[in-house]
Amino acid sequence: MKNYTITVNGNVYDVVVEEGASNGAPAVSAPAAPKAAPKAAPAPAAPKASGGAGSIKVEAGAAGKVFKIEANVGQAVKRGDAVVIIEAMKMEIPVVAPQDGTVASIEVSVGDAIEAGAVLATLN
Repeated sequence: MKNYTITVNGNVYDVVVEEGASNGAPAVSAPAAPKAAPKAAPAPAAPKASGGAGSIKVEAGAAGKVFKIEANVGQAVKRGDAVVIIEAMKMEIPVVAPQDGTVASIEVSVGDAIEAGAVLATLN
C-alpha cells in the first residue's frame, strides 16, 4: 500500500493505492474528504454587521458562495448550530458554531464568493 497526496482544481486529496492480487493493477481506495489547498490569505473585509468582532471565529471549510445566513447578530447559538450556509459544487454546506456563544458579527452577505478558511462570522 502507498499513500499519495493529489491536488485537483485546488482541492487536496489523500489517497491510498494498493496492488490488486489478481492482475497486479493498482486498486484505488475511496479518497478522504478534500482538504483545502494552501492559498494566499484573502484581504480583510470590513464587517457587515454593527455588533463588533467577537473572539471566536466561524470559518468556511470550503470555497463557495454564501447561500443563506442562518443566525443574526446578538443571537445565542450552541455548538453545532448552523450560522451560515454556503453552496459549493451544487451542495449546501452548513457552517456551524464551533462552541456555544452569542453572534457578535456576520462578516459576509448572501451571494458573496468566499475562500476556504474565510471568516464568516464571529462569536463571543
